[in-house]
Amino acid sequence: MIEVIPAVLAKNYEEMKDSIALVRGICPIVQIDLCDGSFVPSKTWPFSTGGANDIYFQRIINEQEGMPFWEDIDFELDLMVADAVENFDVYTKLGPKRIVFHIEAVGDLNEFKNFVEGMDVYIRDSIQIGIAINNTTPVEQVFSLVNNLDFVQVMGIEKIGFQGQPFDERALGHIKILKEKYPDLIISVDGGVNFESAPQIIEAGASRLVAGSLILKSNDIRETISELESM
Repeated sequence: MIEVIPAVLAKNYEEMKDSIALVRGICPIVQIDLCDGSFVPSKTWPFSTGGANDIYFQRIINEQEGMPFWEDIDFELDLMVADAVENFDVYTKLGPKRIVFHIEAVGDLNEFKNFVEGMDVYIRDSIQIGIAINNTTPVEQVFSLVNNLDFVQVMGIEKIGFQGQPFDERALGHIKILKEKYPDLIISVDGGVNFESAPQIIEAGASRLVAGSLILKSNDIRETISELESM
């Protein structure tokens, strides 16, 4: 079965909480898009509400409380930020099950590979690590990293950090190349996922669909997710 992951791109904590609540009891994992206004032009919580000074962010990283509904839902953090490597330890305090770095933001790829290889064993046992790649970036850049990753996320839109954009079919080429070279690789696609693009994405070799507006704006979220899962 295809894994469907709702994506939440929220301007503030309350919006994030409300969006997560929509899929609580329906999906076991939610992707939280963190956008810093630097790596991508858009800003989401906590960067849009004070960054490290945001009161909710402070409470969570200081272990005074958890992410919204953390008892029921696991979280995948999509780090569309310029400081993902430098502040990795901070992001882990949000309690994610998965963390997605963006290859265009991590700097030197050999240094990033060494960074992943040098992660604490406990971190690697408890958090899955993935890399996202834009459809305008040569897919070959991922090859040297694959053996150190748990999955690759192919971006299905050109302008990342925004929801509701049409699917960019250049992503299909990335998926096909990755699946042919690494048959056992878990491939996610984030952006532009809808009922028209999903069959193409799955046929190309992806097994995870990350969707924001398609799910969160649906009149029947449970049915929408079920239909995607059964493709």
